[in-house]
Amino acid sequence: MGISTKGIVGRAVGVTAAAGLAFVLAAPQAQASPAPCSAAAKACVALGANSAWLMNAGTVTYGAVPITSGKPGYRTPVGSFTVTYKDIDHWSKAFNGPMPYSVFFTTSGVAFHEGSLSQLSHGCIHLSPEAARVFYTSLAPGDLVEVVR
Repeated sequence: MGISTKGIVGRAVGVTAAAGLAFVLAAPQAQASPAPCSAAAKACVALGANSAWLMNAGTVTYGAVPITSGKPGYRTPVGSFTVTYKDIDHWSKAFNGPMPYSVFFTTSGVAFHEGSLSQLSHGCIHLSPEAARVFYTSLAPGDLVEVVR
C-alpha cells in the first residue's frame, strides 16, 4: 500500500504514525514563485507579472499576490525605495478616494494599498483586502521596497 503525496505542497514539519504507516505532515510554503528582487528587499513588486511578495533575507514570506499598478500617464516607478510611512485609513486628496492600509514608499505618494485588482491605479500598487492588511502589518518605515519591470 503506497501513500500518494501528489498535490501536497509544503515542507516537512513532522512525522506521525498511524496503523503502522508513517505520514509526513506538511506546512504550506510561502514561496509560490521566486521573487525577482534582491535579498535586501522586504517587499518586491514585478510589474510585468502583476505580482508582489514580502521577503526576509531573500526568502519569500508571503506571496506571490496579484496586484494592479499605474495606468498610462501614471506609471508606477521602477527602482529601489524605502517605506516612508503608513496610514491605515488614508484618503487621497489628489484623487478624492480611499486608500485603506496604505504603505507609502516614494516621496511622490506611491503606496501599497487595498484597491481594485481589475482597474489600473494612479501609480500605486493595488492589493486585495487580505494582502493589503498583511503588507500593512508586515512593513515598517525604512524597509526596502524593490519594483522591477
